[in-house]
Amino acid sequence: MDQPAKLNADSLGIVESIIMGIAGTAPAYSIEITTSTIIGTAGTLSPASILVCGLIMFGIAYAFINMNRALASAGTSYSWVSMVFGRALGFFAGWALLVLCCVFMVSAMIPAANATLLIFDRPLMNNVHYVTLIAAAWLTVVSAVVVKGIKLTSYVQVLMTIVEGVILLVIIVASFFIFPHAAEHAFSWRWFWPFDFTPKLFANGALVAIFFFYGWDVTMNLSEETRDANRTPGRAAFWSMVFLMVFFLVFIVIALLGLSDAEIQHYNTNIIFAIAEKLFGPTWGYVAIIAVLLSTVGTVETQMLQFTRTLFAKSRDGALHHRYARLHPVWRTPHVAIFFIWITGLVLLLMSSYLPTINVILQDSITAIGFQICFYLGLTGFACGWYYRKVLTQGPWVAVTHVIWPVASGVFLFFIALYSIPTFDWVTNIVGMGGIAIGAVPLLLNRKRIWRTAPG
Repeated sequence: MDQPAKLNADSLGIVESIIMGIAGTAPAYSIEITTSTIIGTAGTLSPASILVCGLIMFGIAYAFINMNRALASAGTSYSWVSMVFGRALGFFAGWALLVLCCVFMVSAMIPAANATLLIFDRPLMNNVHYVTLIAAAWLTVVSAVVVKGIKLTSYVQVLMTIVEGVILLVIIVASFFIFPHAAEHAFSWRWFWPFDFTPKLFANGALVAIFFFYGWDVTMNLSEETRDANRTPGRAAFWSMVFLMVFFLVFIVIALLGLSDAEIQHYNTNIIFAIAEKLFGPTWGYVAIIAVLLSTVGTVETQMLQFTRTLFAKSRDGALHHRYARLHPVWRTPHVAIFFIWITGLVLLLMSSYLPTINVILQDSITAIGFQICFYLGLTGFACGWYYRKVLTQGPWVAVTHVIWPVASGVFLFFIALYSIPTFDWVTNIVGMGGIAIGAVPLLLNRKRIWRTAPG
C-alpha cells in the first residue's frame, strides 16, 4: 500500500492542548449526568471517592506522560502496549478504546439532545425518539467540524470551553456564598476521608468516579499534531488532571450542600440546572444548560479525535485495513475514519431508541464504558511499569512516577473492573466485555499484516 500522509504536525500549542484535555473529560457533562449516580452510591463519601480515583488516574496520567516521551504516537495505548507486550495485547488495548468511543456516542449525544430540548421544547425531552433525532443532528454537526481539520476543531473547542467556564465559575462562586448558610447536608471533612468506606461501597462508587476523569488522554492522541510532540501533550495532560480533580471535588461538595437527597434523585441528569435554578431562578437554570450542552458537544468532538487517531494509527501499522489511514488531501484529517464513526454513531443511536427510557440508555452505557476504560488504561499502566523497570534504582521519585504509581493504578483499575462484573446486567455485559472480546475477529482477519509490520 502507499505510505499514508502525515497528520498536520505542529498545529497545537500548550494552551490548546490543555483545553483539549479538559474538554475531553467534559467537566459540566460529567457533573450533570454522573453526580446523582455517585451520590446515590457513595452518599456523603462521594468527594472521597472522587479524590481516591483522581489519585489513581494521576498514576495513569504519569504512565501516559512517560510513554509519550518514549514514543509520541496518535495510537497511544495501542502503540505503547504493542511496543512493550506485543501486537496482540496492543491490538486489544486499542480496540477497547475504539469500542468505548462508539458507545460514548450514545451516552454523550443523548444528554446533548436532552439539553437542547430542555431549552427549546421541554415536554419532549423524555421522548426517546425525539431525543434520538436531535442527537443524530448534533453528531452530524460535530463530525463536519472534525473532518475540516485540527485547527478549526481546536478553535471551536477553545470558544466553547471559555463560554462553559465563565458560566460554571459564576455558579461556583455564588454557591459558596449562599449554600453554606442553609446546607442540605451539613459540611464535614469526613466527606473526604476514604477510610470510612466499606470495600463493597468503595468498589461500587469507584467505577462511576473513574468515568468522571475519562477523556484527558486525548492530548496524547493529538501528539503527532502538537508542537514538541514528546513533551507538550504530557504537560497538558498533567495540568488538565490538576484542574479536573479540583473542579470535580468542588462541584460534588456544592451538590451536597445545595441539594437534598430527594432533589438529587428528582433532577437526576440535570444537576447543574437544579443548582443554578436554586441559586438564581429559572432563567439561570437554562443558562447553565447551555454550559452542559457546550461541554457535551466538546467531549464528543474530542472522542471523535481519539477514535479517528487510534483507528488511523492501527491502520497505518497494518493492524486494520489501510483505508482508515487515508488522509484528506486538503484538511489532513483521517476522513474515512471520521465517516466511519459518524455512521456507527447513527446506527447505535437508532438501536438505543428502542430501549425504554433515557435513564436506561445512560446507565447501561456509562457502566459499560467504565469497564472498558479500566481495561485499556490499566494495560497502559502495566506497559509503563515494565518499560521503565530499570529506573527503579534511579531515585524514589523516578521509581514512583515511572513504575510504582502507574502499576499500582493499573492493578486498581483491573480489580475494580473484575469486582464489578457480577453487578452488571446482561446489556452491560454484552456491551462492556463483549465489545472487547469481539476484537478477536478483526485481530484474526488481519493477523498476517499485524505480525508482518511493526507499530508506528
